[in-house]
Amino acid sequence: MPLILGTNSIKDTGYNVANSVRYNDDDSPSMTKASTTVTNDAKFTISAWCKRSTLNSSGEFGIFGHRSNSNNGNNNLQFGFYNDSFYCAFVSNNGSDVHINKITTAVYRDTSSWYHVMIAVDSSQGTAGNRARVYVNGTEITSFSTDTNPANGRTFLNDACNIDVGRYTNTSGTHKYFDGYLAEVVYIDGLQLTPTSFGEFDEDTNIWKPKDVSDLTFGNNGFYLDFEDSSNLGNDANGGTDLTESNLTSIDQSTDTCTNNTATMNPLAITNSANTFSEGNLKITTTSSASSYNQATIGVSSGKWYWEVKYVSDTDGSSNYARIGIADIDPPSTGGLGEVEGYAYEAINGNRKIRGSNASYGDTYAPGDIIGVALNLDDDELYFYKNGTAQNSGTAIDISSYTPKTGFWHPAFGYDDGSHSGVFEANFGNPTFSISSGNSDGNGYGNFEYSVPSGYYALNTKNLAEYG
Repeated sequence: MPLILGTNSIKDTGYNVANSVRYNDDDSPSMTKASTTVTNDAKFTISAWCKRSTLNSSGEFGIFGHRSNSNNGNNNLQFGFYNDSFYCAFVSNNGSDVHINKITTAVYRDTSSWYHVMIAVDSSQGTAGNRARVYVNGTEITSFSTDTNPANGRTFLNDACNIDVGRYTNTSGTHKYFDGYLAEVVYIDGLQLTPTSFGEFDEDTNIWKPKDVSDLTFGNNGFYLDFEDSSNLGNDANGGTDLTESNLTSIDQSTDTCTNNTATMNPLAITNSANTFSEGNLKITTTSSASSYNQATIGVSSGKWYWEVKYVSDTDGSSNYARIGIADIDPPSTGGLGEVEGYAYEAINGNRKIRGSNASYGDTYAPGDIIGVALNLDDDELYFYKNGTAQNSGTAIDISSYTPKTGFWHPAFGYDDGSHSGVFEANFGNPTFSISSGNSDGNGYGNFEYSVPSGYYALNTKNLAEYG
């Protein structure tokens, strides 16, 4: 299978996807519409770009669902991830009849990258293996742990029902919600298409990338969601009936997309697995059982970079053991940020913490404050800002004395206390909280509360391609 790097934007050329939508499964988010008269009940194609946030070897995360209660029984389409494998099933008669059941042998556990997933069905095909074809990143999947193809005939997919984006409903009637980011969601009613309708391989890098789908024939029930209208995320860009959003708002629109991947926090790079991740891996609640910290998915070894971290709360409102800074992606098994490696700015005393050594640095900070971080790897300098004000009179912290083992510095934050926990929200340009002012970098990327220092850039792959 071709590689999808932290997105497909090694070169800033070609078709650009402007927006995605961020699904937080704890909120039970979805988009729904009722189907109309079928174009062809034997043929359909579903295509979506997705970036996962939660991994679960025994969980279900629905991207697309279709459920009806017609005289054919409970007809139910499930399209998403099952036990971290890509999965598509179509059942009827309350689950007693299985028409399609495809579970890939491969698992997809990279929370830093975008995947393109699709299924194309034509149950009228004479060859059973051609009736339900699954593709990931432009390549057909042929290895399945479960592989049931539809019988020759109709699929019942377009019976009167609700069509859901961001969830499916399993045979017991339980909604299974997606957790992560979705972009370029397309449903084609009446055609079995190939991946080249939705993407193409970059001729220089062999990386699968999206292309314009607006000229496709969508059929009566089909739609195209580009998520470019934050006031109407369910808008059908093809001009059909819009989907109705549930538990999604304008703040869930994101510019983290399959053509410009933005940093998030990494659930695979943690010092304590009890920390909880939410809001597209941008919000973290630390554990109260031990000191811990987390790193971001994107690390850098050169260039100038800016991000913000909102210190939201702690368990008693007064402990303030927050630490915000940078770290290696290969952290020690225990300890707070800055104890063994890395650099941290402490809330409780305003000190800087450098590999276990304390020194006076800046102001204290508390829940509600936003800490800006400016990392200059061209000159080995680190700056912190409290609510837009540079700390230590704008004098940089020299970080030249230590080189991370991996060669890359990653944004990091955590809580240095074993009896309290803290809540943080990272903003790498796609905030999960309301921004009162709105500031972008010199390339126009990001939505930050405070001004981005001149010459510094948001952590996304378009900027990395230019400055990283």
